[in-house]
Amino acid sequence: MIFADILFWFLMVAGAYLALNSYWLAAVALFRPAVDRAHETYATRPVAATLVGLLALVPVGMVFAVFAKAHHPAVKLLTGAALMVPLVLALVGSAGLADRIGAGLGSPVDEAQPWRRVLRGGAVLALLFVVPVLGWFAVFPLTLASGLGAVLLSRRVLLVPVQRPPRLGKPPVQVES
Repeated sequence: MIFADILFWFLMVAGAYLALNSYWLAAVALFRPAVDRAHETYATRPVAATLVGLLALVPVGMVFAVFAKAHHPAVKLLTGAALMVPLVLALVGSAGLADRIGAGLGSPVDEAQPWRRVLRGGAVLALLFVVPVLGWFAVFPLTLASGLGAVLLSRRVLLVPVQRPPRLGKPPVQVES
């Protein structure tokens, strides 16, 4: 193995690590209520979230298997685009898991900057994915599957609102022009 191979794999792992944390932080910034609901789902029903996510991936896999054999490139393109929807939902849900892990690693800064929980939890969670074999083929796929399940389960519980304490921190700055 030459130095270029080592550098290639190091940069691939580092890039994936940074990309996953970026997706989780973006999910918190853009879809905070969904991430909060996924956090609550992980707190109350983590096994159910994983099982629902695995069951939801069965039809996704079947659709992919059927349409991947299509001869027309437009069908393959639309299939690939449609498969991004469960992936984005899984990333939003797994941001709830990163938030849950980060809440366990509490810090006094969390009151003013709640996104730091996701950053800390995402750093720990993404490091679990780096573990050879177990992280690649068990932890990472199960995290995405449970993220999809957490989003799906949290959508069903919308009739019962979750009472959350008011968020502390600075209110958004309003600029007048």
